[in-house]
Amino acid sequence: MDDEQNIIAEPEKVYDIKHRAYIFSREVVGYVGEVKFDRIYFSIFDQLVRSATSIGANLVEGRAGTTKKDFLNYYAIALKSANETKYWLCLIRDTLDIDKNRIKGLLEEADEISKIIAKIIISTKG
Repeated sequence: MDDEQNIIAEPEKVYDIKHRAYIFSREVVGYVGEVKFDRIYFSIFDQLVRSATSIGANLVEGRAGTTKKDFLNYYAIALKSANETKYWLCLIRDTLDIDKNRIKGLLEEADEISKIIAKIIISTKG
């Protein structure tokens, strides 16, 4: 646990995509826990948490896959979840009066994660 806290505390980027997705999931969950929003936005924030946490979960499942096809399928789902997460973040940014810088940081990280996953998929397909 101490090693994880040290990695998270460092300002440098984490290069293990599974760990990076995990950190991103924690950031999104923490953000949603802090934001005050009307009841009408509950399903939007719920979808944001679901899609953001799905990224890392599918990356872990993909690594545990027994075949290349399994790996690629789970990584494709993770990529779709990353793209869905960007959608929900944009919707929140554009419809709520909230800290735009925090959303911008989450959007940038979701975009970087999706690009990394896409590159992994492309290089695995060969």
